[in-house]
Amino acid sequence: MRFKFKRLLVVIIIVWLAMLPLLKNNDQQTIKFFPLDDQIQFKTAETHLSLFTEMDEDTYKVLWKVNSRVDQPIYLRQDVSLLFVDGKLKGIMNQWKEEESLLQQKAVIREEDSSYLEAISFHHGEIHYPDDIIKSVQNLSHTDMYVIDSPHSPLESFSEPENERHREWKQTMDHTISQQLMYFWKQLIEHYDISLKDYTPIPLTNLWKYENRPFPGLTQPQTNQVMGQLWEGLYKNYITGIRDENQSLLKPLDTYVPLILIHKDGKQLMVLFEDGLGNKQRLLQRIPEF
Repeated sequence: MRFKFKRLLVVIIIVWLAMLPLLKNNDQQTIKFFPLDDQIQFKTAETHLSLFTEMDEDTYKVLWKVNSRVDQPIYLRQDVSLLFVDGKLKGIMNQWKEEESLLQQKAVIREEDSSYLEAISFHHGEIHYPDDIIKSVQNLSHTDMYVIDSPHSPLESFSEPENERHREWKQTMDHTISQQLMYFWKQLIEHYDISLKDYTPIPLTNLWKYENRPFPGLTQPQTNQVMGQLWEGLYKNYITGIRDENQSLLKPLDTYVPLILIHKDGKQLMVLFEDGLGNKQRLLQRIPEF
C-alpha cells in the first residue's frame, strides 16, 4: 500500500511539473504604471511592416515585426503591439519576459486587396529596487504601409508616396477609411451624449505622436504619466479582452480604432470603442492633479 502511494505521489508530481510551462504560458502579465525611471532608457523601440510574399492572384502576406531593448536586464520587460488594417484591429502581439533587456516578436498575416496597414506598439519595463521601490520605463513606436493590389500592375507597397500613382492611391484609401472611422466615432459620441467641443479627440493609432509632444493642457512629464496609465487601462480592459454584461471575455479583433477623448479641463479622459458583438464601450480615466 505504501509502495502504491509513493508511485501515485511520483505520478502527481511529474504531471504537476509538466503543467508548469503551460500555466506560465497562459498567464497574461499585466502592464502596470509606476513612476518613470530616469536611469534606465530604451536603446531601441521599433515596429516594422513589410510586404512578405504574394501567395496567389488574390492574397499576399505581410511580415509584422516588433523589437525593443533597454540598456540592461530589468525585472520585467513587456511589449504589446496592435495591427489595424483599413481601420480595423486585425492582430495583437504580446510578449513578456523576466530579467531581460531584449524582446523580439514577429508574425506573418495574410491579406487581400489594396489595404492600409498601421501598427502601434507600447514598450514597457518594470524595475525593482531595494526597499520595495518600483519604477517603470516606457516607449511607443509606430509604422504604416499602403499595399496596392491591382490586376493592372504588380503588387507593391509604400509608406510615403513615391510618385503620382502612389499619391492617388493614398488619397483614395485615406478618404475611404477616414469616412468609415468618422461615422463609427460619431455613433459612439452620440450614444454617450458627449459634447465634443469639450474634448480633444485622438485616435488610438495617433498616440505615438505624443511621445515627444504633450497632451493639451499638460506638460511632457505629465503626458508621459497619463500615457502610461492609459496603456495600463487599455491593456486590462481592451487588449486582453472586453467583458460584456455577462462578464464574458470578448476579443476586440475586427473592431474599429478606439477614440480617445481628453477633456480640455485637464481632469479626465475617456476611451470609446466597441466589443466584438458591436456593444458600445467606454473607459474613464481621471487625470491626476499635478
